[in-house]
Amino acid sequence: MKDDNTKLSRRNFLMAIGASGAAGAAALAATATKTVPGAAQAVETARREEADKGVSEHMRNYYRSARV
Repeated sequence: MKDDNTKLSRRNFLMAIGASGAAGAAALAATATKTVPGAAQAVETARREEADKGVSEHMRNYYRSARV
């Protein structure tokens, strides 16, 4: 009889760990999505500034008109 209780106890313990891990991952994902857009925008702005160095107004007009 003790063996049955031990198996059940282990099963409950493992289910609790799995559920808490999933809840932790969901909480981490929720907070991560709030901070990523600001960082992504900063990286994109820096990339554009670096890419625009040496591009003349004429070239920018051409690239703008050639966009699909």
